[in-house]
Amino acid sequence: MDIELFTGLVKSFVGYDENVLSEKDAKEERDEGTSGFAKRLITGLAAEHYFESVLPGLPEFYNFELENTTRLGCGYDFRLHTAKDDKYLAVEVKGLRGLTGGLSLTPKEYEAATAMRNRFYLFVVKNFQKSPFHEIIPDPLSSKLEFTRSERKVIQVSWLASI
Repeated sequence: MDIELFTGLVKSFVGYDENVLSEKDAKEERDEGTSGFAKRLITGLAAEHYFESVLPGLPEFYNFELENTTRLGCGYDFRLHTAKDDKYLAVEVKGLRGLTGGLSLTPKEYEAATAMRNRFYLFVVKNFQKSPFHEIIPDPLSSKLEFTRSERKVIQVSWLASI
């Protein structure tokens, strides 16, 4: 399956709307030949699978049960809970193709991180191009990371008809 076919398949799973155009993605597509969205999506999915595969060996999350919340739109990818406690941990997974790169949080992710603080974890998988490894960042808004607010305008195109 080539990258365009795979990207289309994955977009259909996550409800991506082809009518929403982004100047940034359009520029990346011209510059790199493949959509920036597609690359981020593939890296993100791979990072989530990596997290699921290494979870049993992570001492930070020992004895926690995994619930995949990627399709719930709750501001994080996974909920970790124990049978004896009502409280849970939230884990947002991000992936980087190289050793370094930029991370962005959606408004929903930022809101969840703000509300949950020490129960919210950022799990960053680095170096997908060569040999992946990870970094776990508890309470990322109070960590060494410095998040700055960024806004961009989106143009949505649609065609309407009356019947």
